[in-house]
Amino acid sequence: MTGEPEVVGVLKAASRIRIVVHSLAIWLALIVAEIIHGILRAITLVPLFGEFRSNQIGVFTGSAIILVIAYFSIRWIGAESRLERLVVGAIWLLLTVTFELCFGRFVVGLSWERLAADYNLLQGGLMPIGLLVLFFSPMVAAKLREIRT
Repeated sequence: MTGEPEVVGVLKAASRIRIVVHSLAIWLALIVAEIIHGILRAITLVPLFGEFRSNQIGVFTGSAIILVIAYFSIRWIGAESRLERLVVGAIWLLLTVTFELCFGRFVVGLSWERLAADYNLLQGGLMPIGLLVLFFSPMVAAKLREIRT
C-alpha cells in the first residue's frame, strides 16, 4: 500500500507535536514551582545566609524540585527515546534561560553584569549546575522510572 508510509509519518509528527506541547506545559509548571521556590528562599534563607549563599543553596534545592517534577511527568510527556528526552531537556533549558534573563532584566531590573554573575562558576555562581540538571532531568527521570526503548 502506498498510503502506509504517509500514515506512519503523520503519526510520528503528531507524536512529536504532543511531546513538545506536553514539554511546554511541564515547563510552565517548573517555572511556577521555581518562582514559589525563589519566594520561599528569599523569605527563609536570605535572612539567614545572605543573597549570594542563599542563591547557591537554591540551585541545589531547585534542582531537586526539577527532578521531582520530571520524575512525575516524564511518562505523560511521552518522550520515549534518548533523543526525545534530550530535546525535552533542551526545550526546558532554552525557555528557562530566556525567561530568567528577560524576567531578571526587564521585570526585576537587574543589570546584565548581575545576571551574568549567576552563570559564572569562577565567581561562585552555580546556575550552570542547575541548568545541567534541568537539561538532563528527563533522562534521569526516565532512568529512575525505568522507561526504556
